[in-house]
Amino acid sequence: MNVRGFQILLERGAADVPHPGGTLAAHLRRVESRLADHGVDRVGQVAGLCHAAYGTDGFPTVLVGLDERDDLRLAIGDAAEAAVYQYACCDRAVVHPQLGDDRVEFWDRFTGAVETLIADELRTFCAITVANELDVAEHSSSFGEDDRASLLDLFERIAPFVTDAARDDIDATLGH
Repeated sequence: MNVRGFQILLERGAADVPHPGGTLAAHLRRVESRLADHGVDRVGQVAGLCHAAYGTDGFPTVLVGLDERDDLRLAIGDAAEAAVYQYACCDRAVVHPQLGDDRVEFWDRFTGAVETLIADELRTFCAITVANELDVAEHSSSFGEDDRASLLDLFERIAPFVTDAARDDIDATLGH
């Protein structure tokens, strides 16, 4: 599906940015497709398609500046842009160990702000995390047993917040 937000990322060079499995653009399309296969709603799919717009804690390339959030919001909608921002701003070292807890102190790496979220408020974040990390695992030549064990631990903790199809994909991709 042609999404204006993805077009913005392409215009900003996503098809030229190297990423495991080819380019960032190819990765983003695979994440969107995986989210669809997992039964995630269209807002989550669009957020997954654009999840790296502002860079992430694990992938620092920025295609859309934070001062341009309104442009991305107009292109993909308020809810999808909010999910993109949440994914991008996550301080993974602080947030990931808490995932699965009833309450998560969500640290914004851009602003330093801390917001207490109930775990259910992180469903789209968890869905994108699974789709993104499984794609990287499949395409990264440096993905090893320690990475696999870390992902399995993370995915076990967030299992209640992702779909059955996502859990089946985790099993098929990483095994137990």
